Amino acid sequence: MNDEDPLRDIPFRGIVEQSLVGMYVIQDEVFRYVNATFAEMAGYTPQEMIGLHVSAVVPEWAVDEVVRNYHRRVSGEAESIRFFTQGRHKNGNIVHVEVHGSRLIYRGYPAVVGVGINVTDRVRREEELRVSQERLRELAAYINTVREEQRSRIARELHDVVGGMLTSMKLDIQRIARRAQDKELKKITDDLLRLAQETIAQVREVSECLRPGLLDHFGLVAALRVALKEFADRTGVVASLNPDELELHLSQSQATGVYRICQEALTNISRHAGASEVTISLENSEKWLTVEVRDNGRGIQVLTLTGKSIGLVSMTERARELGGSLEINSEQGKGTRLLLRVPLEDAT
Repeated sequence: MNDEDPLRDIPFRGIVEQSLVGMYVIQDEVFRYVNATFAEMAGYTPQEMIGLHVSAVVPEWAVDEVVRNYHRRVSGEAESIRFFTQGRHKNGNIVHVEVHGSRLIYRGYPAVVGVGINVTDRVRREEELRVSQERLRELAAYINTVREEQRSRIARELHDVVGGMLTSMKLDIQRIARRAQDKELKKITDDLLRLAQETIAQVREVSECLRPGLLDHFGLVAALRVALKEFADRTGVVASLNPDELELHLSQSQATGVYRICQEALTNISRHAGASEVTISLENSEKWLTVEVRDNGRGIQVLTLTGKSIGLVSMTERARELGGSLEINSEQGKGTRLLLRVPLEDAT
């Protein structure tokens, strides 16, 4: 080894040269030493890379950051810096690198010694995951939109077409009943009339469940008031809306989204909570609508809160579609609190 050996002042030379982690020494913005692992990240041999200015292996848009961080360390402003940057491979490809370097005195002058880890595969996987999640969110939004359109269409057809046909049948049965003289025929028409009336009521209930007419004609508060009453009648749970009257200026999509989230919350409560009391609270500020759904049930399992429930995932995605947020807090035996915040479209 001659006097120009760059490893002369570096202890544990064998470990450094064989390390699976890239190692380097930069002095005067020039690579004075790189091990084989670090050089390989840029597509060079150590001999080719030693003596190169850092700008030779960094894309143009990252040079300023890399040089600035180098000078921050050699000047003593920061003894050690850890950051993510991009390198430029010899073939022109971009390499993502995590760098951790510190100031030291090398051959009598300030320098930076550090390690670099190639995180290109990790960055690519994270980007693929981000794109996948974004596509799933778009798909969820599309599904919700299509589902609401289908619900509205089916509700209209049930109410207008099927309901109309059943009403015509009811009127015909009534005419037959008025002309019937035979007791047996009279009983049959009475039974048919009762069945027709029950079927009409059932169709109206299904139609209202699919798309509450109150939501379109009287707004969110009225729809929630009726939904809570039906929930209380069906489950025996004491349900209340606070306040019972509130003026809200919501678009149809906002009102629908908030209503569906509350509807899903009530469904979850009836199925899993074992609650005796439920309260939906509304607060309308200049820019935000805040909705709180609180019950005194057994609480939600932590596993459920971490995404195992399709219902909770659906509510979260609906909140995201509205540009809002959904927070769920639960404690075993002390109930669950769902907090929805939705920005108002006319907010400035």
